[in-house]
Amino acid sequence: MDADTALGLVKKGATLLALDVPPYTLFGIDTQMFSVGPNFKGIKMIPPGIHYIYYSSSNREGSDFSPIIGFFINASSSQVIVRRWDQKEERLVKVLEEEEDRYSDAVKRLEFDMQLGPYALNQYGDWIHLSNFITKDTVDRLEPIGGDITIACESEMFSGTSMEKSLAEQLKNSKFSGHEKKSPKQGCYYTTIPRVVKQKGIYGEDITSLNLDKTHLLETILIKEYGGDENALLAELQFAFIAFLMGQSLQAFVQWKLLVSLLLGCTESPLRSRSSLFAKFIKVIYYQLKFGFQKEQKGTGDVPQGVSALLEESWLSSDSFLHRLCKDFFSVVFEAPVVDGDLLTWTRRLRSLLEETIGWNFKENGAADGIDFDEEDEYAPVVVNLDGGVF
Repeated sequence: MDADTALGLVKKGATLLALDVPPYTLFGIDTQMFSVGPNFKGIKMIPPGIHYIYYSSSNREGSDFSPIIGFFINASSSQVIVRRWDQKEERLVKVLEEEEDRYSDAVKRLEFDMQLGPYALNQYGDWIHLSNFITKDTVDRLEPIGGDITIACESEMFSGTSMEKSLAEQLKNSKFSGHEKKSPKQGCYYTTIPRVVKQKGIYGEDITSLNLDKTHLLETILIKEYGGDENALLAELQFAFIAFLMGQSLQAFVQWKLLVSLLLGCTESPLRSRSSLFAKFIKVIYYQLKFGFQKEQKGTGDVPQGVSALLEESWLSSDSFLHRLCKDFFSVVFEAPVVDGDLLTWTRRLRSLLEETIGWNFKENGAADGIDFDEEDEYAPVVVNLDGGVF
C-alpha cells in the first residue's frame, strides 16, 4: 500500500485509542487477535460500522490469562474512540468527555500514528459475513449494562449440561475471576426462547406436534419479540455467536444454541411462509461454522485454550445437537417437492461444509436413525403420553 492510500485510510477510518494496556495482553478486534507490545496504543483504519473489541489480561510472564472481556462499538468515519486501562479492575474503561476530545484531536494530528496497529482489511470480508445483520439498535437492545460481556460474570448463571457445569467450575477456581461480581444482571438481555412448547388448553398429540415442528413458536416469537422483523432475529443470532466465539461467553453460547434449535426445528415455515428467512439463516450459520472450523487464523495470536475447548465439544462431535438438527432439517429441504432456490443452494453448501470439514455423515442408516436421544438432552423432541403428561 502506498503512503497516500494509507494516509487516506487513516483519516477516513475510525480509531480505537487504548491507553496503558499492559504488555502481553491479548487484544482483539473482530476476527483479529494478537498479543500487544510495550508501544501499543490501539487500532487505526477501522472501517465504519459495528465491531467487537475483546481482550484478556495476562500475568507478568505472559503465561496465564484472565477470562475475556468484550464489547461492541458502532464506529463512524474518522471517529476516535478512547479507552484507558484500569489496572485495579484489569479492564478498559471510558474516559471523561473533555479528556476524550483532547486525545481525539491528538489522534487526528497523527501524534499516536506510530503506536497504532492497522486494521487488517484483508480480513474485513470475514467480519462482514459474521455481522452484516447487526445494527446499533441490536447492540443497544442486547448488550449488558455498561457494555462489557465477560464469562467471569456468568459462572453461576447456569447449571444445566455437563459442559456448562465444567466451565462454571473452571471459572470459579480461576485466580483472575475473584474480583468479578457474580450478578445475573450483568448478562446480556437476550430474547427468551422456550426450550419446550407448552400452550394452555393443548395436550397430548397436539403438544407433540408443536414441539416437533416449531413453526408456530417461531411465528409467535417473531411477532411478539421482534415486531415481525426477521433481520432482528438474525442479528441476535450473530450477536450471540460473536460474543460466544470471540468473547467466550457461556450465556451467548446457550442463546445461540436456542436460536439455532428453534430455526432448525421448523418443518413448515422453511417451505412456505418463511423461505426467505431460512435462506438467510442457513447462509448466516454457514459462515459462522466455516469461520469456527478454521483452526489457524492469521493474526489471532495465542488465544486461551481452556474455555474454547470446552465450548467446541458441544457442536463438533457427531452426536451433538447440531448434527441431529441439521440432519432432520436437511431431510425437510431435500425431500420437499418444491423448495426455494436460494434455500436449496445454501442448504447444499452447509451440508457440504459439514461433511467435508469435519466428516459428518447425513445419509440415512435405516434402524440406526431411529429415535435415540440422551435423556438429559434438553433439545431432544418432546414425547408425551395421551393423558397429556409432558416427559
